[in-house]
Amino acid sequence: MTLSDDLTRLAARAKETETRGAEARTKARADLATDIAATRAAAQAQSEKVRAAAAEAQGVIADWWVDAQKSWSDHIEAVREDVERKKASHDVGKARRRAERAEDEARLAIDAAYWTVIEAEYAVLDAVLARMDADDVAQKTGAKEPAASRS
Repeated sequence: MTLSDDLTRLAARAKETETRGAEARTKARADLATDIAATRAAAQAQSEKVRAAAAEAQGVIADWWVDAQKSWSDHIEAVREDVERKKASHDVGKARRRAERAEDEARLAIDAAYWTVIEAEYAVLDAVLARMDADDVAQKTGAKEPAASRS
């Protein structure tokens, strides 16, 4: 899969998230709970995939990226555990504060995703430039064939 394909997949997922978020208010509670469980499982699977890829590439990719991903995953897990503990509360004031915190957490997750997309843009552009540099060096040194572009 090329970097362009990866970005297309990312954009499609962001659009799907926007659509599902808008539709959530009209869903029955049970259907929404099912969607939440499925989305949480998908998020966990993606987190594990990214963590495994980062661990495999450690030393190749920037250490800060590995640390940032782990820190974010740990934060999300702590928030989820806190939400689960507080779901048992039936006090109206507490329920409203929990809703406000959940909305704040959603905004934070959106901001973090936005930051991640910008970082992805930077990484893609840097990768394209690195590929151009590699092809230029190959041509200047007389290599028979420049490396194929994967972007």
